[in-house]
Amino acid sequence: MPDKPWLTHTPPTAEKIPVEIARHGDTRVDDYAWMRDPGYPEVTDEKILAHLKAENAYREAVMAPLADLQETLFQELKGRIKDDDSGVPMRKGDWYWTWRFDAGAQYRTYLRIPLADGPDGDAATVLDENLLAEGHDFLAVRGLEAEPGGQILAWAMDTDGSEQFTIHFRDLETGADLPDAIPGTSGTFAWSTDRQTLFYLKLDDQQRPSSVWRHRLGADVADDVLVYDEPDPGFFVGVDLTLDERFIVIGCGNNETSEARLISADQPEAEARVVEPRHTGRLYDVEHAHGRLYILTDDTHPNRRLVTAPADAPGRDNWQELIAPSDDVYLSDHALFRDHLVVSEREAAVNHLRIHRLSDGAEHRVDFPEPAYSIHLVGHREFDTLEIRLVYHSLVTPPTVFDYHLETREKTVRKVQEIPSGYDAEQYVSEREWATADDGEKVPVTIVRRKDTPVDGSAPLYLNAYGSYGATIDPYFSTHRLSLLDRGFVWALAHPRGGSDLGRRWYEAGRLEHKENTFRDMVSVAKHLAAENYTREGRITLSGGSAGGLMVGATINRAPELFHAAAGHVPFVDMLNTMLDDTLWLTPGEFPEWGNPIEDEAAYRRIKGYSPYDNVTAKGYPHLYITGGLSDPRVTYWEPAKWLAKLRDLKTDDNAAVMRMNMGAGHGGASGRYEHLHELAEEYAFLLMIYGMSEAG
Repeated sequence: MPDKPWLTHTPPTAEKIPVEIARHGDTRVDDYAWMRDPGYPEVTDEKILAHLKAENAYREAVMAPLADLQETLFQELKGRIKDDDSGVPMRKGDWYWTWRFDAGAQYRTYLRIPLADGPDGDAATVLDENLLAEGHDFLAVRGLEAEPGGQILAWAMDTDGSEQFTIHFRDLETGADLPDAIPGTSGTFAWSTDRQTLFYLKLDDQQRPSSVWRHRLGADVADDVLVYDEPDPGFFVGVDLTLDERFIVIGCGNNETSEARLISADQPEAEARVVEPRHTGRLYDVEHAHGRLYILTDDTHPNRRLVTAPADAPGRDNWQELIAPSDDVYLSDHALFRDHLVVSEREAAVNHLRIHRLSDGAEHRVDFPEPAYSIHLVGHREFDTLEIRLVYHSLVTPPTVFDYHLETREKTVRKVQEIPSGYDAEQYVSEREWATADDGEKVPVTIVRRKDTPVDGSAPLYLNAYGSYGATIDPYFSTHRLSLLDRGFVWALAHPRGGSDLGRRWYEAGRLEHKENTFRDMVSVAKHLAAENYTREGRITLSGGSAGGLMVGATINRAPELFHAAAGHVPFVDMLNTMLDDTLWLTPGEFPEWGNPIEDEAAYRRIKGYSPYDNVTAKGYPHLYITGGLSDPRVTYWEPAKWLAKLRDLKTDDNAAVMRMNMGAGHGGASGRYEHLHELAEEYAFLLMIYGMSEAG
């Protein structure tokens, strides 16, 4: 193989067609604005399609000499997946529900078992995604929920990655699909307890879930009834059924303001009642049990408190505090069961579960052995239960499904992820470090490596982060990363400001006028990891997706010398142009996160100062592996395409720069469980190539 195989092929040269964009007395020139098809979301412009295909062809040519390595990596990745995997049956009503992967199958089959037969009884198929996927390059199924009696199944299906879902119905007693089909939805819905009525979310012209509609089985979809229409273009709408099946909850809001409405689940035609009118800057979420609402709110403290109120008088004047707010503990979520309240809370960048007994207020936390981990309440479908189902994992511990008894505190393991090719957790070590940011803040970073990987600065390091919207990425297990760890990589997960890892203040310190803290934190983390000899400066791959791609682009603009490579997955990089275009479906709802550069000059100047595309300059950049999706509605395909074109034009190095534009999928890439592995094997082969490690593959 040539020393730099990417130089043996000529990359596409994107034509420059300067377009002047004036705003707030400032004029910018965008040479690649032509890459946005004027007919979007349809992309039919032959020039645009030809350029994207040329980028794919160039990447394929660069990667062709690594075909054997990619196949080796693919077989490794596939070998760690149980071919005939299955889920743990979960009770709902008179049935146990579960799923399985048949050997060789790309998609799941969903099944159910009569309650009387027990969870190990004979299972009947209710939906086979593999059959639904026939004739399609992409499939995503959302929802999959039977009405409370268990006879009619509803599910939502997207076959092109555009996130426009059509809701379908099946009679599980006869196996026949009903003629009802509801297109143009978000895929989110909730059944009424009358067993005939479905509430669902319809997408508007900008693909925003903006309204709730009511459909009655057998009725013409054209006659469906509008239940709620959200007038604020920056608010997204949601709908759900409380676990005790008493209320349909219609929620609407953005990252700083929310409002909820209730409809009695047994009276689907009743008018929705507001819990508490919206107040800008105030968030709340509601659950229900025994005639009372349990409300998680930030009305008195950014880390939130939990209050209760009568369901028939839910306004703030009647709120009674149940769990007080704390400077150190962030209350992130809550779930209600017959006798217990389960609260997810975060302290010192670690997630905990608090169990609160409703009868007397007695509390305890669920104990876990590792210092950094991920714990989630999953699949809870029964209100009247003393056992909840949890999934626990860490950077070294495979996902473990267990049932937790809320009174005895007993953990019963139901499943541990099986890794057919073998895995020995004793060969790996996970560590928590705290990097000092340039303003003195301590930034958590969680690390995993093989125990025999030297900590002397010689190891390459893969650094991943997100850092926006208050989202947190807890330390999670991945069989995929073993292909890097076993080749001597260190893998690190940073928790910069912009997430909620250290509470709401951590989020507030990484949004709006404080957004650049996210990128400064990543520079500090990279320098800290080098100073602690996990790697050295210039030997790090920085990775992130979507808004994490914004983090990647802004950080390598700021300190490219720290990084050997950057992986930007569907990266939000043409940020200023996107935020100036309120015809795009996400833009109005993004203003609380970034600011409104359309109306606010200060926000315009601020975003312009870090928008990755706008700040590419003539200097050396790391090797670049970039992905995009032609039908991606969240980060439009032209963002990564324009970013790469500008980088190619201005960067002064001869490092590799390739892009995989998925022409048949959206934000999440390929949908089949094995198809995705081909894409991952390619990225890993690219990294091994540019680190000079491909011969050892």
